[in-house]
Amino acid sequence: MKNKSSFNHYDLKLVVPDFTSPLTDLIIELDSLRRKHLGGSTFPVIFFQLKHIFHTLESIGSARIEGNNTTILEYVESKITDAPTSNQGIREIENMERAMSFIDENVKDVKFDRSFVSELHKKVVDGLLLLPKGEGDATPGLYRTVSVSINRANHQPPEPLLVDGYMNELFDFINHNDPHKYDLLKIAIVHHRFLWIHPFRNGNGRTIRLFTYAMLVKDGFNVDVGRILNPTAVFCSSRKNYCRYLSLADTGQDKGILSWCEYVLKGLKDEIEKIDHLLDYKFLKDEILFPAIRYSHERKFITDMEAKILKVAVEQQVMRAAHLKTIFEGKKASEISRNIGRLKEKNMLMPIKKDERKYVIRFDNNFLLRGIIKQLGDKGFLPIKDEV
Repeated sequence: MKNKSSFNHYDLKLVVPDFTSPLTDLIIELDSLRRKHLGGSTFPVIFFQLKHIFHTLESIGSARIEGNNTTILEYVESKITDAPTSNQGIREIENMERAMSFIDENVKDVKFDRSFVSELHKKVVDGLLLLPKGEGDATPGLYRTVSVSINRANHQPPEPLLVDGYMNELFDFINHNDPHKYDLLKIAIVHHRFLWIHPFRNGNGRTIRLFTYAMLVKDGFNVDVGRILNPTAVFCSSRKNYCRYLSLADTGQDKGILSWCEYVLKGLKDEIEKIDHLLDYKFLKDEILFPAIRYSHERKFITDMEAKILKVAVEQQVMRAAHLKTIFEGKKASEISRNIGRLKEKNMLMPIKKDERKYVIRFDNNFLLRGIIKQLGDKGFLPIKDEV
């Protein structure tokens, strides 16, 4: 049995599966999904609210792997009230959300190097207390200068003097101009190797899960052309499986590394296919949005009139004031405008463009969010679940 206190080197290399392997089939299927131009009947402004929600859930899930016990409900309430908080668990999740936004804004032009990874790490640990009281790091963005161990793992990371060399090797591996058919294998291998190196004193898991997101987006699984990418579901639906497959790769044997790659890519394929349902507005309307309005109305999060207006907005997808005449029969146009204005003030309606009088439902930062997450959970879209 391997001594937990000893470090065992193995070479970083591109491990390639046999042509008849299930992993090869996964690579081919995912490459097809990457190249497929996605359309859909869901209006982009609505779709990207869902993306925002999934970013939140990804952040909660990634933090939860590291022991953060913040529930979905607790975080949703913090978003709704928008009040400052000293809660370290919520701050950790907010850091993850900001880091994901940073990736979306910069990933197209960024180079995957030490500077980029350091910036992600800084954002991950920003403002967090140091261990054991929090999940911060005394030297944000800087490689560790002390030896570390990984909880519940047999692998012992390399000594600090070796970290810089191993990380330079990793960046060379990432940026080497290999054929595109190896992109997904490389992403999975990089995820494991980063954790194997453990370059920072704390925050390594959160940083590499963000970095994996960035690599996937840059390699064509792109969120700005109509697809939600929810990679956290791959890693966070079962912490036990995540750690088990990482341990298999820790051996350095081709078989263990390929098992890890298959675990990652199968999870990614399952999530992409599942999330694509939300591009179908009929599904989204009937299975998520209408039930969410009903849920919020029954619990008196919204009024009778608000529910009626929102149902029209969902039915029309893009609503004009004229669509509300059946609700406000005999009323002046000014009264309809006032009611639309009230829902805009509550962030329940939003114009599709600034100063335009066409509106869509908004649900990403108000009391409707509870119902949306409840329905997403009931339909199996969430990698993590709480009672909402």
